[in-house]
Amino acid sequence: QKAAQNLKPVVPIKFCISSRTDAGVHALCNSAHLDIQRAPGKPAFNEKQLIYSLNYHLKPEPIRILNAYRVTNSFHARFSALSRTYIYRLLMGCTHYSEIPVFERDLCWAPAGGYLNVPAMQDAAQFLLGTHDFSTFRSLNSETPFQSPVRTILQADIRPSSGFLSHHYEHRGLEFWELKFRSRSFLYRQVRRMVGALVAVGQGKLTPLHIKNLLEIKDSRAFPPNAMAPPSGLFLKSVEY
Repeated sequence: QKAAQNLKPVVPIKFCISSRTDAGVHALCNSAHLDIQRAPGKPAFNEKQLIYSLNYHLKPEPIRILNAYRVTNSFHARFSALSRTYIYRLLMGCTHYSEIPVFERDLCWAPAGGYLNVPAMQDAAQFLLGTHDFSTFRSLNSETPFQSPVRTILQADIRPSSGFLSHHYEHRGLEFWELKFRSRSFLYRQVRRMVGALVAVGQGKLTPLHIKNLLEIKDSRAFPPNAMAPPSGLFLKSVEY
């Protein structure tokens, strides 16, 4: 918003972003909309000018504008979204946090105990698919009383992935896995709680059937204590329109 304000609009910029994330969560790609009204006689920015200008003012920030599109007045970055896709990066094979590659620090989660039972996690993830009351899988906040806990999970996959420069340390036996979730919208900390519960299944602390039971209980207090995944492994991958 500050970067756009540097483009000297005649009306203060109103900046609307598609999704908010917790502190420590990353975004591979996010979307936002804004209106820029220029002084009389000045032509409207074209897409390329807007990208270059905003990125110039964003130089010191870990943010880059990748694309810009002219949209209709009815478009809204948050409410026009059809779905949002998050990925969560897990690192298996670490017996101690000091074994996490230094370039992956704060970009993944290496759960205690080394390896996880991935087939059990994949079985458990199937219970999350579809439309459910996800009350157990949300953290409470000021919006809770006004928000329906019902959400539809369109995708819940667990697949092998690659790490940054991982082919250079294959001998260390480290494995990267990605959990991918897609839904029109998610509840507060829902993805981190779903990941944490699935990791507990992978560690043998819960069974796949426990995930089904947690859904049916519909009570955030029933969620296992200290099981929520940390923010560092979570990435907003894309917003679909």
